[in-house]
Amino acid sequence: MTADPATAQRSMTPPGTRPALSVVIPVFNEHRVVDRLYQRLHAVVSNLPGPYEIIVVDDGSTDDTFARLHGLHQRDPELKIIRLARNFGHQAAISAGLARAAGECVAVMDGDLQDPPELLPVLLRTVEGGCDVAYGVRTHRPEGWLKRLAYYGFYRFLRMMTTIEIPLDAGDFCVMRRQVALAINAFPERNRFVRGLRSWFGFRQVGVPYSRDQRAAGRPKYTWGKLLRLSFDGLISFSDVPLRMASYLGFLVSAGSFVGIGIVLYFRLFTNASVPGFASLAILILFLGGIQLLAVGLLGEYVSRIFDEVKRRPLYVMSALIGWEGEMGHVPMASAEFPHAAS
Repeated sequence: MTADPATAQRSMTPPGTRPALSVVIPVFNEHRVVDRLYQRLHAVVSNLPGPYEIIVVDDGSTDDTFARLHGLHQRDPELKIIRLARNFGHQAAISAGLARAAGECVAVMDGDLQDPPELLPVLLRTVEGGCDVAYGVRTHRPEGWLKRLAYYGFYRFLRMMTTIEIPLDAGDFCVMRRQVALAINAFPERNRFVRGLRSWFGFRQVGVPYSRDQRAAGRPKYTWGKLLRLSFDGLISFSDVPLRMASYLGFLVSAGSFVGIGIVLYFRLFTNASVPGFASLAILILFLGGIQLLAVGLLGEYVSRIFDEVKRRPLYVMSALIGWEGEMGHVPMASAEFPHAAS
């Protein structure tokens, strides 16, 4: 079900008018969900005061997600589409939407309906009550126990390792004032952890508890590998503790080796006992080798991100931009774009 043309015409934002709310939604192969997503979201935002815009970022979908979105746009011009040339990842897709969002407030939510659109008015009222960011805090997750345990441990480990206070059990689902979105757009980072950037800026942030719903349809797009990559991005972007841990481990191993040398010399000089050689030596070599590889691996993670940053490649490449007058439209020619602040 989609909005009728009369409703769409009435909801169009007058030229030159800034929307009161922009909703940014990254999607990837969600053709089974987008119609229901639009239904529920339109029912919510159309009842909010002031004009709005819905920005859906198609992160290189290979199914007919884009065709369905294009059909929805033809019926409701407030639904705008950014199509990326390939799958650049969830965080890059969010950044693409934030770069184009023009609203006084900007909402970010997932496109699988696990973030309920019906919570947006609550988040918006929280922001209007005096804070700069209202973010959702997950009190219940529908995933299996192993993934819930992994999420639980990761957020607490991340808070322990970083110097900023990243909210526990909070994802990207939020409503923020325009100044916060502009601050995120101004950052040139390529390996992005948006919820971490949001926390790093400070501002006044308030958590709103909610129960995360089951995915509406399809399979989760965040595999274990992608989740691990995201966790590394979050940890390495906001903490240098792993590097210092390598130094601490090196100091600890060195201290242990001096103790071992003292023990061996004592037995050699003052007793007739002999210290067994091969087994202890092999264990020590394997232990030291493991510590060295761990330290080199941690260093490599930081170096690889430095290498990625200094190349200065665009964060994403667009192949279509629909809903903005006088811009790309639906064209076959890709356009590179760096994160920037929408006017």
